[in-house]
Amino acid sequence: MKITDRDRHEIRSVIERQLEAFQRDDAVGAFAFASPEIQAKFGTPEQFLQMVKTGYLAVYRPRSVVFEDTVVLQGIPTQPVLLLAPDGNPVRAVYMMEQYKNGSWRIDGCYLVSVESKLI
Repeated sequence: MKITDRDRHEIRSVIERQLEAFQRDDAVGAFAFASPEIQAKFGTPEQFLQMVKTGYLAVYRPRSVVFEDTVVLQGIPTQPVLLLAPDGNPVRAVYMMEQYKNGSWRIDGCYLVSVESKLI
């Protein structure tokens, strides 16, 4: 799979818009950027937001956000993002992305790893 510059731009835009929705506590808005599989897993926007608040504080309230290069890992378009958590600790959020037939992108998962971790 080849990631184009347009894909990179769209992927970044989806993640940025979800992060902005988290800043506003907009559960419905943030949930809209999750893949249908993620939406099915959590059921409601409120349950999704609660999971992010409790398990992904760096994503919910980052002090800073730096996008790294988009890569393809095991056939999955992946966007690593360096975040500064509210407590001042750096963390890397690794977003797995999914593209649909209409060309739109959604977030199909996010894992937090230490900044020292190698993606490959």
